[in-house]
Amino acid sequence: MIDAAKQILSSFAKQIPATILGPERVRFIIDHIDQLTQEQKLHLLNYANFVLSIMVDRQASDVEIGGHGADGFIWFRIFGKKERVNDLMRLTPDEASVLISCLLTKNQCYYLLQHRNLDFSYTFRYEKIARNVRFRADVYFDLDSLSVNMRSINAIIRPIETLDFHPNVVNTMSHNYIKFGLSLITGITGSGKSTTLDSLIDYHNQFDPCHIVIIASPIEYVHLSKVSIIKHREVGRDVLTFKDGVVQALRQDPDIIVIGEMRDPDTIMAALEVTDTGHKVFSTLHTSSAVESIDRIIAEVPSIEQERVRFRLADVLTSVVSQKLVPSIDGKIILAKEVLVVTPSVRAAIKNNNTSEIYMMINQSGHQGMVTMEQDLYRLYVERKISKENAIGFANNKTRILQLIKGV
Repeated sequence: MIDAAKQILSSFAKQIPATILGPERVRFIIDHIDQLTQEQKLHLLNYANFVLSIMVDRQASDVEIGGHGADGFIWFRIFGKKERVNDLMRLTPDEASVLISCLLTKNQCYYLLQHRNLDFSYTFRYEKIARNVRFRADVYFDLDSLSVNMRSINAIIRPIETLDFHPNVVNTMSHNYIKFGLSLITGITGSGKSTTLDSLIDYHNQFDPCHIVIIASPIEYVHLSKVSIIKHREVGRDVLTFKDGVVQALRQDPDIIVIGEMRDPDTIMAALEVTDTGHKVFSTLHTSSAVESIDRIIAEVPSIEQERVRFRLADVLTSVVSQKLVPSIDGKIILAKEVLVVTPSVRAAIKNNNTSEIYMMINQSGHQGMVTMEQDLYRLYVERKISKENAIGFANNKTRILQLIKGV
């Protein structure tokens, strides 16, 4: 299979005229990819699945294929470290572009040429473990050739109990306890936001007879309806935009709306409005702290709208969880998190534009389940789960973490 795939890729790449340069080489590949026979395409798909199966076996979270930066190698991220995979065959940029193009539909290929980027999901059946495995993928251009990142989607949802939330925090995020409100899961890329979000969805699916609508780009974990009925709408495939998905959801009788990411002002405004109508909304942001999350939402809208958005956000926000995945002493990774529960004092601070006061409110409200990132990193350090260097390195407030660690 490997030799056949290499021969097919090499032969196809050699057909690209030397006079075609730059991104036009990718266009040539996409325009002529249908010249491959079904048998040849199957060989290439089998090789791609072979690479992904090795990724699963080695517990890698991500794989990188193609592009100038890969230097012909396939790269895995294993427990946070990105490394070359020396026992897989090397691919030229053109060969990698051919392999990546075979993973896409014709419409996806032309979208990629127009927008220079494409998010999609990919699934194949891995017979060794007798189940389907899913990946979130992003294809982009790297110096005029195609590159793809594929991230493994956990097939097993972590029970919410394993995330170490205080019971009051779980209640705040529970639809049974609070019927409406906005709960945010935030963090940088690769911080486990989707895993936490899926845990919350599964938590409701165990006991809450409600309707959950998930709007994401792409859909990662596919939930089976148990006690809840769960609908999945992938942006670009089932609905055109996040905003459209949120607005349309209002006519679909939802109880909980899950917005994969609040990535633009339109989606932010739609999320606030739909929460205001009495729905429970969960979403994510690329921010590293609770205070930064609040400030980011307000800053994303035009200045003339910021006052109105500040008051609306204060009224609907119920909780913020900001998380990081920290290398642990046993060579794996462990979750560290900052948790904000919106109390009347926090609500007043948001309305009065005094968000700088919120960090201290979190710091002093452990009895309500709140915890700063520094307090949680300190806990992990005291429990000997992470090193002192990583506790300091992953802290948002270096002064505060050093104060906590001093004398320990």
